[in-house]
Amino acid sequence: MLSSLLLITVSFFAEPTVWPGFLGAGASEIDPASIPLSWAPTKNIAWDASLPGHGQSSPVIWGDKVFVTTVEGDNKETCHVLCLSLKDGSILWNLKHTSSSPDPNSVYISRAAPTPVVDGRHVFAFFECGDLVALTHDGKEVWSRSLSKEFGKFVNKFGLSSSPVQTDDSVIVLVDDEGPSYLIAFGKTDGSILWKTDRSSRTSWSSPALIPVDGQSQVVVSSAGSVDGYDPTNGKLLWTYTDVGGNTGTTPLPAGPNEFFVAASPGRSGENSEGAKKSNALMKVTRDGDGWKVDKVWMSAEATPSWASPFVHNGFAYWVNRVGIVYCIDAATGEQKYAQRTKQSCWATPLPVGDRIYFFGKDGMTTVLAAGPEFRELASSELWAADMPPTDNGAPKADETSPERRQASAMFSGPTQYGIAAVSGSLLIRVGSHVYCVREMAD
Repeated sequence: MLSSLLLITVSFFAEPTVWPGFLGAGASEIDPASIPLSWAPTKNIAWDASLPGHGQSSPVIWGDKVFVTTVEGDNKETCHVLCLSLKDGSILWNLKHTSSSPDPNSVYISRAAPTPVVDGRHVFAFFECGDLVALTHDGKEVWSRSLSKEFGKFVNKFGLSSSPVQTDDSVIVLVDDEGPSYLIAFGKTDGSILWKTDRSSRTSWSSPALIPVDGQSQVVVSSAGSVDGYDPTNGKLLWTYTDVGGNTGTTPLPAGPNEFFVAASPGRSGENSEGAKKSNALMKVTRDGDGWKVDKVWMSAEATPSWASPFVHNGFAYWVNRVGIVYCIDAATGEQKYAQRTKQSCWATPLPVGDRIYFFGKDGMTTVLAAGPEFRELASSELWAADMPPTDNGAPKADETSPERRQASAMFSGPTQYGIAAVSGSLLIRVGSHVYCVREMAD
C-alpha cells in the first residue's frame, strides 16, 4: 500500500495512471511488484531522456505522458516545458517560454526547481523567475503570468523552489521571499486571480501542501518560523503555529486523520539548531469552537532533515538528513526505532512502496530498506557508472568568485538525483539534464 502522502484523492484524478504533482500528491496507487528492487547502468534502465538545459524539478505523469521543466541560457532566459513519452522517453514536444525576469545561470541559484502540476486538461509550470505557464497536453500555451512583474521581483539569493499545488479549479502558488511574500490562487481556465493572501517577508524554499482536515482540504504552509493553515477556496488564514524554527526546506505531508509532519534543519552552519530541535514533529489540527487549534502530538529532537520531507508508511515515520542518516520513528508514539546511515547524502524525498522504501542518494546511489522498525538493507543501485556520469546540457558559465559561492558550486555542480515520480511499472528519476526510467527489463 503506497504511503498516505501520495494518496490524497481529488475528483479530477480518476481514470489515468498519474503522478500529478510534487511528492506525488494525488498519485495513483503503485503495484509494488512492478517496481524493480535494483538496477544498474546496464540493468533495468528502460530509457534515458537527454533534455535541453538543466532542471531540479521532479517529473509529473499523466497517462502515457511525462512533463518536466528546465531552464537554459547564460541568464536562464529560456524556460522549457517538455513532454516525454512514458513508453520510450522520446520528446513529444518542447514549449519554450522567454523568462520575464532573467537571472545569471549559476549552480548557486535554483534552476527550474519548482515541480509542475498536471490534471486531465492542462499542465501548469512555475519557474523561479516568477512565470506561471498553463499548457494543454499537446503543448499549446493557454495563458501565462509573471508574478515578479505583477508583485515584485524575487530577491532570495538562492532563488525560489516552491512547487504549486492544485484543486479542481485552481493552482495555488507560495512565494515566501525576502521581498513581497504571499500565497495566491489562479483559476485554471484563464489564469485569473481567485485570491491573494499576503504573508510576512521571509527566506524559505518550502512548498505548500493540501492536507485533509475533517473531510476538507486545507493549504498548509511550513515556512521559516511558522506553520499556517489556509482555506483553499478563499485564502483565509484559518490558524497559525509559531513555536517552530529552521523550517525552510521541507513540505508538510499527511500523516493520518487531521495530522501532518513538519520538519526543520539546523542550517548549513547550525544557525537554526535550537529551533530545529523542537520543529521535527507530528502535528494535529482539531476543531476549537468556530476555529481550529494545532498541537504537537510528539516531536523528535534528533531527527533533523535537510531537503527530504518526512513521511509515514505502514505505521512508521521516516526522516533522512543531508548525510544520509535515516531515522525511523513509531508514528503513534514518537519512539525512535533506529538511526542508521545509508550510503550517500539524500536530497530527494524517499519513495515507500509495499514493504520497501527507496532512498535516492545525491550522487546516484539508491538504497532500498525494508519498511518497519528494523534497519535492513535490501539492495543498493547505481544509476550511472562513476567514469560515465550524465552530461549537463545547461552547465552555467558564470564564475563563482566568493568563498561561499565556491562552496555551493562544489556541493551542487555534480550530477544529482533531485527527485522522482512513479506509477505502476515505471520509476522516473530526475538528474539535471536527464530523466531516467527504471523498469523491470528482461535479461
